[in-house]
This record gives sequence, structure tokens and C-alpha cells, in this order.
Amino acid sequence: MSGLNLAMFIAPIISMLTQVFSIFLAYRIFHRRNISEKILELSKIIKNGAVTYLNQQFLAVLVFSIALAVVMGLFFNLFTAITFSIGSFFSALSAYLGTLIAVNTNSRTAEAAKEGFREAFILAFEGGMSTGLMLTSLGLLVVSGLHLVFSALGHEDPENLVGLGFGASLVGLFARVGGGIYTKAADISADLVGKIEIGLPEDDPRNPAVIADQVGDNVGDVAGTGSDVFQSYVCTLIAAMILGASVRGIAGLTYPLLVLGAGIISSAVALFLSSRALSGNLEESVYLGIGISALLASLTSAVISQIFFGNLKAFYATLAGIVAILLLAYVTSYFTSPRGRVVRSIMFASKSGPAMNVLTGLSVGLEAVFIPTLILSAVIFLAYHFEGLYGITLSAIGFLSIMATFVSISAYGPIVDNANGLITMSNMEVGLRRTMDILDSIGNMTKAVCKVYAIGTSALAQVAIFSAYLNAAKLKAINVVNPVVVAGMLIGGSLSFILCSLVIKAVSKAANTMIETIRRHFRNSSRCNGDKRKPIYIQCINISSKAALKGMFYPAILSVIAAFAVGLLLGPEAMGGFIVGNLATTLPLSLIMCISGAAWDNAKKCVEASRRKKKEDLTYVSSVIGDTVGDPLKDAAGPSLDIFINLIGAVALIYATHVL
Repeated sequence: MSGLNLAMFIAPIISMLTQVFSIFLAYRIFHRRNISEKILELSKIIKNGAVTYLNQQFLAVLVFSIALAVVMGLFFNLFTAITFSIGSFFSALSAYLGTLIAVNTNSRTAEAAKEGFREAFILAFEGGMSTGLMLTSLGLLVVSGLHLVFSALGHEDPENLVGLGFGASLVGLFARVGGGIYTKAADISADLVGKIEIGLPEDDPRNPAVIADQVGDNVGDVAGTGSDVFQSYVCTLIAAMILGASVRGIAGLTYPLLVLGAGIISSAVALFLSSRALSGNLEESVYLGIGISALLASLTSAVISQIFFGNLKAFYATLAGIVAILLLAYVTSYFTSPRGRVVRSIMFASKSGPAMNVLTGLSVGLEAVFIPTLILSAVIFLAYHFEGLYGITLSAIGFLSIMATFVSISAYGPIVDNANGLITMSNMEVGLRRTMDILDSIGNMTKAVCKVYAIGTSALAQVAIFSAYLNAAKLKAINVVNPVVVAGMLIGGSLSFILCSLVIKAVSKAANTMIETIRRHFRNSSRCNGDKRKPIYIQCINISSKAALKGMFYPAILSVIAAFAVGLLLGPEAMGGFIVGNLATTLPLSLIMCISGAAWDNAKKCVEASRRKKKEDLTYVSSVIGDTVGDPLKDAAGPSLDIFINLIGAVALIYATHVL
């Protein structure tokens, strides 16, 4: 067996070792006891709500996936049906694993706050670290392991794995859309009725929607992110392997596997160092972790490129993606940081009423689109210059190489947010709340960076998938003046707007139902005047669950049907135009939603931090309304677009490899 063949075993070995380490971290967190009775009671409600919803969600998805797998087995081949089923299963498993870690870490973080600021931060950060390392290594393990199995059976062509990406993306879209509807329906209801109409503070236990909001943080930000991470890994890696094998042989196929394996190790080292090198500035500690992981991933990529290819061209293409991450993080921080002038301008506009808040926040999102798009365009150009279409896929691999770092930071946010809510609802001492407020602030600061990172990852992944599609469909180029191609571009471009409409409409409908339920509760109950009856937590949880389960199917089904219809009716060139048109609208649309939403959110937090929390205060009311406008954009519709474009690409690859 050659050295290159032996090298293919390195990625699954790294993945399995990382899985063991992440399980160890989770075990150490779960082993902490002595949680107060009140926190434990509330935590169990949140945990049961999250797990119950995920059970219902994936039971419905299971039925749909089995039916689709049977159809694929009949019309395509057995490999596609098997890989589709495996991708669906592990995408759902990613959501479960992330959620279970989060819901068991939040109560322990709340309890650790009694021991001090440092203890609470390290515990929450290790919970996020366990999630990030577990989910990214799972994605690498499934792809590399399945490829080894297929190779042993004599089917070494990586095109046999395209069903894996389709299954992962389809279930990922279900999880992201459903989780987004769930969490934002509860969040909007809690803010509009609890804060504005009744005048209750954040996470007040008298607010019936507050538990549903806490559950939503887990099924939306954690479960949705888990499936998102898995599908991004799978789709991008398969595209890189397909192109690499076609232009560079086994070396081109193995290189991205080893870069991602080295990236996971780099992230683990960086996260450990940044959590232990805790300074007075939490934001600096987190960005230190990002910087260290980027540096280590770059160095290891250079070594791997030199060993495999005898030059650094592949490394330069990979480095372009890694550098872009740092640039995007800086640009996002500029537009969304609570200390920045942009967020302060929204806060100032709130003094003139809700309309000015919304208009200013929207203008921020529109302005913020250009520079990230320019950065990604430069990455594509540079990567193509060094390694052609294969280089573009390697730039996406560079983006993915430190994904464990960003997922860890992203998972940290909901953990601390839940812990903060548990402390508030348990009426614990003010000092603990202040500690958690500080810890929560870093989660809010990095949320937008993680979301824009996910957008950039999906955009580059789609370009990589498009390159693999051209290769699989035997297309050297696409003629953009061909009417069929233009039609495909227009259809693909318009589809992203329809998806956003469906998601936002589902959130609005569920929020309306919950708002009326909460208003009825306050009218018919004297809870706020001393009555000891518990608010209707379960009823609000049920409203969110039903709305999410109902609303998650339409966007996914529409995406699959539209993509196949364009290919079957208009041909392979139209499908290429469909992919390009979809990317051209999805990228700016998702950037507008995520950056505007984050800016509105942080402007509201700045107003709240200034102690202006009275419902009679116009600035406060305006900031809350702006935040409720941005919530479904940044946490439901925007993130759904990330998976949506990869699902389109996965369908295109199946079309190219099994229909043409």
C-alpha cells in the first residue's frame, strides 16, 4: 500500500480521537453535581421541551426521508439511496448531540457562577468546545470513513458520495427552518407582550413565553447549527474530493481530508489556550482563539501541500480562504459591535421612534453587503489563479478548516444565554446576574461573526459544488447569453426570496397565536399581582412546536422540486445558471438579514444596559421593536439560506451524476 493510500487513514483516525476528547469534555461537564433545586427544575423543563420537539421533528423527517430514499433507490442506484440515508441520519444526530450538550451545560454554568466569573466562563466555553469538536469531527469521520469503505468494495470514485450531501443538506434545512420558527415565535412574543405591553424585564418568570424562548435557543441556535455544520462539511468536502480526484488523482482527493483533520487539531489547541489565557477582555480572548487556530491551520496546510504536491500552490488557495475568515470577522465586528459607531447610530435613531430604528438598521445591512462580497470575490479569483477550479474548492476547505473554533464560540452563546435566564428566573442574587451578563455579552458580540462566517462558508461551498457540477456534467463553460441559462438564473435567483417569505410568514403566524395566548393569560390571571399559579409555559412551548413542525416542510420540498424541475425541463446548462442565480441573490440577502438583525439586537442591548427599560420610554420601545423585526431575519430566514444554497448544489450533483 502506497504512502498516499495510507494517508487516507489519517483523517478518520484524527476524527475518532477528537470524538473521544469531546466526549471526555462532555462527561466532565455532566459529572458536576450540586445544582440547586430551582435551577434543576427549570432546566428539566427546558431540556424536556427541546428533546420532545427534536423527537417530533425527526420522526416526521424520518418518514419523509425513508420515502425519498426508496424513490432514489428505484430511479438512481443503491449507493445513492444508502448514502442519502446515512447523510440524513448523521445530520439529525448532529442536532441531537449539540442540543444534549447544551441543555446539560446551561444549568451547571449557572451553578458555576457562584464559584466565580472564571469558573463559569471555562465551563460554558468547554461546553461549546465539546460541541464544536464533536460535530466537525463527525462530519469528517462520516465522509472519510464512508469513502474508505466504498474504496474497499471497489467503488473508490468520490461521486458515489453525492447522496450523502443531499441527505445532510435536506435534514439540515428541516432542522434550521424548524428551529428558527420555534425560537423566534417565542422570542418575539416574549418581547412584544412581556417587555412592551406589560413592562417585564428580560427572562422574567412571570412571562409565559420565557421558557419557550429558552427552549428555542437550543433547538434553533444549537440543533440548527449542528445540522448546518455537518452538511457544510459534507457538501464542501465531497465537492473538493470529486474535483481533486479528477485533476490531481489520489493526492488531490486526500489533501482536503488532511487539511480538515489538521484544522480540527488546530482548533482544539487554540480553544484550549484561549480559554485558559483568560484576560479582563473576554472579546480579546475569543478572537485570540480564532487567530491561533487560523495560524496553526495555515502552517499545517503549507506542510501538507509541500509534501503532497511538491509546491505551495494548493496552500495558497487554502490560505486565501483562511485569510478571508479574519477579514470577514473584522468587517462584521465593525458593523455589529455594541461599542461601534454603527450600532450607536441605530441606538440614537431609536429616540425618534420605531420607524427610524428600522430604517437605520436596514440601511446598515444594505451597506454591509459590499465589502464581504468583495472579499469572497477576491478569494475566488486568487484561488482560481493558483489551482483553477480545484483551487476554488480548496479556498472553501480553508474556510472549513477552523470551523470547530467558530462552532464552539457559536454554541457558547446559547449555553450562557440559558444560564443567564435560569439565574434570573431563579431569583438568585444580583451579583450572579451581573457575572452572567458579562459572560452573555461576549456571546452577543460573536454571534454575528459566526453567522457571517457560516454565510461565507456556504457561499464558497456553493462555488466549489458548482465547479464539481461542471466537471460531473462535462460542461467546459456556460453561455450566459443562452436564453435557457438566463431563465435558469432568474428562477434560481427568485427562489431565495420565496424561501425567506415562507420562513418569515411561519414565524409571524406562530408569534401572532402566542401573543394572543399570552395576552389572554395576563387578562385572566392575577399572576403579576401576587397569585402563585405558574404561567402557561407548556402551552407556549406547544404553540412553537406545532408551528415549527408545520412550517419546516414547505421550504425544503420547494427547493428539491424546483431544482430537479429546472434540470429535467431545461437541461444541464440551465441547471448551471440556476446555481449561479441562486448564489447571486442568496449571498447578499443572507448578509443583509444577519448583519441588520445583529445590529438591531445589539442596539437594543445597549439601550437596556443604560437602564432604560420602562415601557413608557420611546427609545426603549423602539429598540425592542427593531430587535423583533431583526430576530426572524438573523435567526430564522438568514441562516436557512446558508443550507438552502448547499441543498441546491447537492441536488445539482445528483442530477449530473445520475440523470445526465
